[in-house]
Amino acid sequence: MSQKPDECSPLEDSETFMNPKQLEYFKVKLINWRDQILRECSDTITDLQDNQVEADIIDAAAKEADYKLTLRARNRDFKLLKKIEEALVRIDNGTYGYCEETGEPIGLKRLDARPIATLGIEAQERHEREERTHRDI
Repeated sequence: MSQKPDECSPLEDSETFMNPKQLEYFKVKLINWRDQILRECSDTITDLQDNQVEADIIDAAAKEADYKLTLRARNRDFKLLKKIEEALVRIDNGTYGYCEETGEPIGLKRLDARPIATLGIEAQERHEREERTHRDI
């Protein structure tokens, strides 16, 4: 059974950044997210094992397109699972919540919205600008 993050969120700016209460909040949030994705993947496997042959060619094509779309979504989920696991490791080793580039706190609101974030907002924006620049060349 999955746990729920504290209803009264420990994300107070007045508290010490990444105190045990906040770390536990994010750990539970990440574990719940991971468990939800794993359940969805399990459901997908069950759905894909349904070998019912469609008699109508249009229905068969639609079913095939649905399968491809579902598999693409699961592929994104597998990449997300890796990022969730990496975030859980960062919680365990004490680096969670700090920007990989600057070492500064990422920010509680950003982490609450994107608990797998590894960059602060400014570093993320800089990274995205560089990607756009290199992509446009």
